[in-house]
Amino acid sequence: MADGFVETLGVYGRTAEDGTARLELDATEQHLNEAGTVHGGVLATLVDTAMGQAVRSRTGEDDVPATSQLTVTYLRPGKPGHLEVTGRVSKQGDHLTVCEADIEQDGRTLVHAVATFAVIHTADSAR
Repeated sequence: MADGFVETLGVYGRTAEDGTARLELDATEQHLNEAGTVHGGVLATLVDTAMGQAVRSRTGEDDVPATSQLTVTYLRPGKPGHLEVTGRVSKQGDHLTVCEADIEQDGRTLVHAVATFAVIHTADSAR
C-alpha cells in the first residue's frame, strides 16, 4: 500500500483483505482542533482511506478506486489516544462500490461513514 499523506498523519497497522480494511492512529496534540478534540478532517481522512483500501482489496491491479461521495457522521469527539478504523465493502458493482467505516476509541464509536467509490478500470482506458 502506498504511503504519502496517511504516513504523514502517523497511520500504521494498515491491512486489507477480501473487502475489509483496518488501520490505526495514535492521535496526538498535532491531530487536535482548537477545541482540543481530534480534527474532523483527520477523522474523515481515516475513514476515506480505510474504505478505499477495502475497495482496492477486491479489485484488479489496474483498477483505481476514487471517492465520488463521502458522508461522515461524527457521533462523539475524539481525544488524544489510540484510534481504530475499520472499512468494509457493502455493495459492489462493475463501476461503483458502496462502503461503510467506523472509528472507535476506548471501545466507543466516534465516527460512522458511508461512501461511494467509482472504480476506474485503467486497463480499459488504455485500449
